[in-house]
Amino acid sequence: MTMADDTQRSGHVPTLADVARAARVSSATVSRCLNEPHRVTRQTRERVMRVVRELGYAPNFGARALAARRTDTFGAVIPTMDNAIFARGLQAFQEEMGRHGITLLVASSSYDPGLEQEQIRNLAARGVDGVMLIGHDRPEDSYRLLQRRGVPYVVTWSHDPSQPHPSIGFDNRKAMMALMEQVIRLGHRHVGLLSGVRYGNDRARLRAEGVAESMQRAGIAADNLTTVEARYSIDAGAAGFAQLMQRRPRPTVVVCGNDVLAAGALRQARAMGLNVPGDVSITGFDDIDLAEIVTPGLTTVHVPHRQMGRGAAEILMKLRDGQDPVPPVELKASILWRESLGAAP
Repeated sequence: MTMADDTQRSGHVPTLADVARAARVSSATVSRCLNEPHRVTRQTRERVMRVVRELGYAPNFGARALAARRTDTFGAVIPTMDNAIFARGLQAFQEEMGRHGITLLVASSSYDPGLEQEQIRNLAARGVDGVMLIGHDRPEDSYRLLQRRGVPYVVTWSHDPSQPHPSIGFDNRKAMMALMEQVIRLGHRHVGLLSGVRYGNDRARLRAEGVAESMQRAGIAADNLTTVEARYSIDAGAAGFAQLMQRRPRPTVVVCGNDVLAAGALRQARAMGLNVPGDVSITGFDDIDLAEIVTPGLTTVHVPHRQMGRGAAEILMKLRDGQDPVPPVELKASILWRESLGAAP
């Protein structure tokens, strides 16, 4: 009977010492084979790794974390997994972490500040080395919890230098104002805003402020703006668009808080027999893949998702390693023109 058979029969969890004894080397040599293989001769390394496979040995990451005082695990709390709004940024964040051997735990808060706070607490309790958050709007208790536990964090998707938190993102108000500049230049004076729910969501709030401020600067009466809030789904976007079209005079453009809402608006416009952009223009925000494949293609704000995800990972690793907090990093959003925005009818 081999030692592997004996281990399996007894239910004994194999240890580093078991591997060392079976491979006839020291425990230090086994550790080097696992962590610094280049420091061990090929013959010894192959013998040790054969025993590792036979015994089914796996390193005790809990013990390693205690010794290193870190877990090589990071967390990310995103508002939703229902659509692709955060997918590219999260993918880039994970890829960068993966290059450094770091595991990522992801939680979704469903835009619920209370649920997000619970998820932050759970990640901190699991000993994560850092947390990526979306936007600045959350109870101060959530930030204090991370600070008390000594868990670094970085805020993404929003640039606001007045906030004290480490961050990398873009100015949502400024990006929406750049889009509205073009909307107004094309003659639109009656505007429908299909916004995400603004409570607890600084991205939605700042984008709505950007629409209102642009109209004010252009001398357009506040009464010419009609706002409907909706959850981020295609069905909600369709319902919100139908509600906006009941307004008289009817909006000549519907500015949407993101591309998912805009896709719903496009679907509803088609169902109502409206030509886009001949009868009404529709714009989005984010430039996810959906914006390119809908018909007509969606004029939207391109968000630097991947650059933001990579940058967030780099900031978090620096903070974990004890480097001084970096100043807020502002990335540039840009307008991506497609066919859904045209001149006011």
